[in-house]
Amino acid sequence: MSQTEAWTVGRLLKWTTDYLKEHHADSPRLDAEILLAEAMDCQRIELYTAFETVPDQRPRAAFRQLVSRRAEGTPVAYLVGRREFYSMSFRVTPDVLIPRPETEFLVVALLDLVKERTAGTAVTICDVGCGSGIVAVCAAKHLSAARVTALDISPAALAVAADNARQHGVADRIEFVQSDLLTGLPDGQCFDFIASNPPYVSEPEFESLPRDVRDYEPRLALVGGPRGIEVTEKLVAEAASRLRPGGHLLVEINPALHEATTALLAADATLELGPTVKDLAQLPRVVQARKT
Repeated sequence: MSQTEAWTVGRLLKWTTDYLKEHHADSPRLDAEILLAEAMDCQRIELYTAFETVPDQRPRAAFRQLVSRRAEGTPVAYLVGRREFYSMSFRVTPDVLIPRPETEFLVVALLDLVKERTAGTAVTICDVGCGSGIVAVCAAKHLSAARVTALDISPAALAVAADNARQHGVADRIEFVQSDLLTGLPDGQCFDFIASNPPYVSEPEFESLPRDVRDYEPRLALVGGPRGIEVTEKLVAEAASRLRPGGHLLVEINPALHEATTALLAADATLELGPTVKDLAQLPRVVQARKT
């Protein structure tokens, strides 16, 4: 391509896609579109009707900086400061995990159980390890009668989650509490539903994660211990005593730890193991149990 040819939107996207592919980005074309839309302060879909447009120098300079940082490994969500989850936009920072599509299965399972059981009556929900607040905010947004408690050990993560709650108009129905799992709650406080996406990556697995995950996302929110299941073990033990009779525990899991996790739930005499929810790849993704 001639160096004198104009840097149109189409040319910028083509060049950047090839460049990011060379730097091992998992989704180079999508990354290029998101970053160019950010630099041009427009919606990504608007790029498709602007392929022949030549952006001004300022957005092109901003785009170059974003692309350079992406090529170095910085995740796109941290570069633009947000990520879509369950058809909602959530603010994200390096203090929180970037929301993944797999966690939508946790949200759907929670919403289905609540609606099936309560039929619109008041219900209490606890999101353990809330991170950016996606589970807590989605629950409050879609369950008008729900009161939600969101827990996280990180004050910085709680600040991001609280900001997302305000953004989506549900801050008045979510209480944010700094807590290591459930230990920071008052004695005797119990819930109808406890949901969690706990750290479940083993220490050996962590070393083999993609660079943009390993080097940029918070290790505390990823690694569950030497075997990956240590945090879940503590969670199950604590949650069993924090559920009301008939209440439900839902936990997102590492599919490789499905057997070990269901064994944990089955070993607790106060919990009745429920069906496992599988993701689109038919991998076990969410385990659940009911307090007897």
